[in-house]
Amino acid sequence: MLVTLNNVCKGFAGQEVLKNINLSIQESDRIGLLGVNGVGKTTLLNIITGTLPCDTGEVSVKRDLSIGYLRQNEALKLENTLQEEIEDAIKDVYTLRTKMRETEQKIAVSNPESAEYQTLTKTYEQLSNAYEALDGYHADVRVQTVLNGLGFGKFDLQGRVQTLSGGEKIRFSMVKVLLKNPELLILDEPTNHLDFSMLSWLEDYLSGYRGAVAVVSHDRYFLDKVSKDICEIEFDELVRYKGGYTSFLRQKEERVKTLEKEYRKQQVELEQMREYVRRNLAKSSSTNSVGSRVKALEKMELAQKPNPRQKEVRFCFDYDPEPHKVVLSLQNVGVHVGNSVSGKQLFDGVNLEILRGEKIALVGQNGIGKSSLLKAVLKKLPYTGTIRLGGNVRVSYFDQELSNLNLNDTVLEAVHKRFPSKTEFEIRSALGKLLIEDEQVFKRIRELSGANRAKVAFCIIQFERGNFLILDEPTNHLDYIAKEALDKALKEYTGTLLVVSHDRYFLNSVPQKIAELESDGIHVYQGGYDDYLAANEAGNEKGETAEKEEKPDSEQKVAYEAAKKNKAEERKRRAKLSLLQKEIEEGYRQVSTWKAECEEPDVASNFAKLSELLEQIETAQTEIEEKENEWLSLSED
Repeated sequence: MLVTLNNVCKGFAGQEVLKNINLSIQESDRIGLLGVNGVGKTTLLNIITGTLPCDTGEVSVKRDLSIGYLRQNEALKLENTLQEEIEDAIKDVYTLRTKMRETEQKIAVSNPESAEYQTLTKTYEQLSNAYEALDGYHADVRVQTVLNGLGFGKFDLQGRVQTLSGGEKIRFSMVKVLLKNPELLILDEPTNHLDFSMLSWLEDYLSGYRGAVAVVSHDRYFLDKVSKDICEIEFDELVRYKGGYTSFLRQKEERVKTLEKEYRKQQVELEQMREYVRRNLAKSSSTNSVGSRVKALEKMELAQKPNPRQKEVRFCFDYDPEPHKVVLSLQNVGVHVGNSVSGKQLFDGVNLEILRGEKIALVGQNGIGKSSLLKAVLKKLPYTGTIRLGGNVRVSYFDQELSNLNLNDTVLEAVHKRFPSKTEFEIRSALGKLLIEDEQVFKRIRELSGANRAKVAFCIIQFERGNFLILDEPTNHLDYIAKEALDKALKEYTGTLLVVSHDRYFLNSVPQKIAELESDGIHVYQGGYDDYLAANEAGNEKGETAEKEEKPDSEQKVAYEAAKKNKAEERKRRAKLSLLQKEIEEGYRQVSTWKAECEEPDVASNFAKLSELLEQIETAQTEIEEKENEWLSLSED
C-alpha cells in the first residue's frame, strides 16, 4: 500500500471542505478523481502529498515513497535552459553519470596491478549498479520520448524557459514530473494545453506506467482511457467506482437508485412496526409481540439515507425562424494574420458547405486557425475568398475567451443590457436553471468562476434563440456534470451547429461530422471523434471532403498529395517509434530477469548455465543498443 487515508477531515475558516474521507492507493492503481468545482479535490491531493496537513483523521504513507505532483500552476526557473530543467528533474541520473565518467578516466590511467585500480573498479561497479537501478542506461531514450510526446522534440534545449508560452511552460512542467518516474504520479488537470496527438501519447504513456497514477480531470474521454477506478467527492463523501468515466456514470446511477429503493423500503417497514406498537401497546394480550418489535426497532441497522441528488444544470436552446437549406457556404477561404512582411498565412483554400440541421465539429492542430475561421465567418477577422450565410440565418456565438462580457457588470446587468425587454423574473429564472441563484446574480462578472461566467454567456445565447450556433470551446470551463447537461441539450437542439472543441467525449457525443482544418484546406469525416481517428489511422483520406465541390487545380493537387504522403509517413514513423520503445522496455525487463537468475545459488554454481545466461544478456544488450540508436535517429527526423 502506498497511501492510506482514514476518516480525514479538513476545513478552512470554519468551513468543512473534506469530511471523513477514506482512500487507499496501491502500487498499480489508476485513479481518476472527480467532483464539482470547489469540492476539495486539490485539497485532497495536497494532503496526500504532505503539503497540507489534515485537521483530523490519519494519513499513512509508505516509507521513502517517491511522489511526482503536477500542479495546475507548476513553477519553473525562468532563467534556466530547458536542458538544465531536464537535468534537475533526473539529477540523480546525471550525477551518477558524471561520477562514472570520472571513474572511467581514472581507471584508464591507473595500473591494473595496483590497489587503486581494484578500488576504482569496485567503485565503478557500485556506481553502475546504482545507475542501472535508476534506469540510467535508458534515460536518454526516456527523455526524448517524453519531449517528443509533449511537443518539445524539435525545441532547442539550450533555449531558456522564459521564452516559452504560457501553455508550453505548463507542458514542460509535465515533462519534468514524468521524467522523475515516481512511484506515485499525481496530476492535476494534465490535459490542458494538449492537442489530440499529445493527449493520445499521454494516455498510452500512463496506461503503461509502472507506478500508481492519481489524476484530477474533467476530461471525460481521458478518464475513460486512463482510469481503472473513479473516486467521486460529493456531499462530503468519497465513493470509489470500478472502471472509467462511462462505467462510473452507469454505476453511480444504479447505486443511487438502489440506495433510494432500500431507504424507502425500510422507511415503510419502520412505519409499519411503529404503527403496530402504537396500536397494541395497551393490550395485555400483545405484550410479547409488542416487546419483540420494540427490540427489533432498537437493533435494526438503519439504511443509509441517500444524499440529495446533485443539482443539474439545465441548458435549453430554442430558435426561430427556420433558416434556408444552405446555412453557410465557404469558397476558397483563407486567413492571414499580421502584416504582409512578418505575418503568417494560417490556412487557405477552405471550401465547406453546412446544411440546415447539420452539427459539425472543427478540429485541427493547435495554431492552425480554427478560432480564426469562426471569427472570419462572423466578419470579425479579414479573410480572402467568399463567405455566405444563408437566408433567415440567425447566428449565436460563444467566445471561449468570454470577451463579450463586461467584467464590471453584475450578472443581472450583463443579461439585461442585451435583453432590456426581459423582466428580472425571466432573467433570474433562466439563470436559476444554470444554477446561478440568489445573491450570485448581484455579483460582478469579474467575481465569478470561469464556469459561472460561461453559464452567463450561455444564458445570453439561450435568449438570442439563434438557429445557427457557433461555439468556440464551449466545455472548457465546465465541470463534468455541466458538460453532461450541455451534451444533452446540444444533441436535442434541432438547429445548426459549428463548434471548435478539444473535448473528445463531447466530439463523440454531439457532432455528426468532424471537419479537420489544415493549412491547405479542410477535410470532412462522417461520425464522431473515434470515427475520425479510425479514418486517419487507416490512412483513409477519401471519405467526404469539402474539395469535392471544387476540384483543386494542378498546383493545389500536388500540394494536397504531398501533404497526404507526409501525413502517412508521419503515422508510420510514430508507429515505429512506439514499437521500438516497447521492444526496448521489454529488452530491459528480460535482461533484469536474467541477471536475477545469475545470482541464484544453483545457477551461479553451474558454469554452463551461467555462461549461457551471460551470453544471452550480452546479445540482448547489443540489440537494445541498436534499437535505441534507431529510436534516437527516428525521433530526430
